[in-house]
This record gives sequence, C-alpha cells and structure tokens, in this order.
Amino acid sequence: MLKAFFKKDETEAGCDEAGRGCLAGPVFAAAVILPSYFSHPLLNDSKQLKESDRYFLRDVVKENAIAYAVSSVNHKTIDKINILNASILAMHKALKALQKKPSSIIVDGNRFKKYKRVPHTCIIQGDAQFASIAAASILAKTYRDDYMRQLHEKFPHYNWKQNKGYPTDEHRDKITEHGVSVHHRLSFNIFGYPKEDELACLEAQSDEQPYS
Repeated sequence: MLKAFFKKDETEAGCDEAGRGCLAGPVFAAAVILPSYFSHPLLNDSKQLKESDRYFLRDVVKENAIAYAVSSVNHKTIDKINILNASILAMHKALKALQKKPSSIIVDGNRFKKYKRVPHTCIIQGDAQFASIAAASILAKTYRDDYMRQLHEKFPHYNWKQNKGYPTDEHRDKITEHGVSVHHRLSFNIFGYPKEDELACLEAQSDEQPYS
C-alpha cells in the first residue's frame, strides 16, 4: 500500500510527468492533492499498471482528489529549452492550474526547480511510494496517451496509437521510412536519446538533492 503523504498536516501536491523519453509529441505533467485518508488497492506507478487499470484509476482519482490539474509542453518548446526544463515547466503549469494552493510539493525523480515559495521534495521512484505522485503519474500518462491517439489519426504511418511516440523499433523504422513529422522532437535523435549537448545541460542542472 502506498503512503498517503510525505509530510503530515500539509496540503501536499504530488507531481509527475509522462512522455519525457518520447521521440514525438508533448510532455505531459499532472499535480494532484489527495485527502490524507485516501487509498486504493490498485493505485501504483502508472508504468506498473495495465492500461485498463490506468483508465479506471484516472476516474477514481478525479472523483476523490481535493484538486488535480494536467498540463503539457509541446515539442517545439522541448526542442528550445530541453526536455528537463520542459518537464519541469509542465509540472509548474499543472501546479498553477490547481484550484487549491498546496503548502508543499512532492515530485517523482531527482530534478525540480522551486515553484513560487512552496517547499518541495524530490523523491526517487516516488510514484511507487506515495499516493499523490502515483495519481499524478496516472493522469499524466492517460491524458498523454489520449493526445497521441488523436495525433495518430492525422499521422497513422507512425502508429502512435500503439507506441505513443516512444522509441520502439517500429517507430524508429517508420521514421527512417517516412522521415520526421512536424510533431517529432528535433533535439532527439532517431533512437530517442538526447543529443550530447542536451545531456551536458541535464548534468549541469543536477543540483537537486533527492530523497530516496
């Protein structure tokens, strides 16, 4: 069972993103504030769930959350500011869209930038430890998957309805065959990894001390 909170007696928002390693499409992020008593036996890191369970839990989260918001940053901005900054920007946008202001923030992973004056804690594998981060991971993942299915209707030859823009062998082959689309991230190579200059940028910004 996931932990209900990191800090007791706080209005705590959990944040996570989806689509960071994709070759195409935006990065999505969500912020979720759950009641301290909330729990669900299926709730877990979205990557550990079946697709049907993710969509079932999305409805559960939306029905029970004190507040939630989902945001995205498009591929052009990703190429301009790099995927790390774009992921953080998407989380900041989701936090800003919350109807209730959090008094603290917990973030999956080990990279974040201060949001206003709200204290935050980075938690490695936080989506497998804390309910609000797991909930955020589910919202970000399912909303992004829906978006990529819509893009698939316009660009069916990349099979985004199945691979969601991730660097599968099939997706790489389709890029080789058809070339890049207007939705591909030009700062990523065909294998889906950041270029050397972006990797250097990510390393230079690794000043956050994560909780684990």
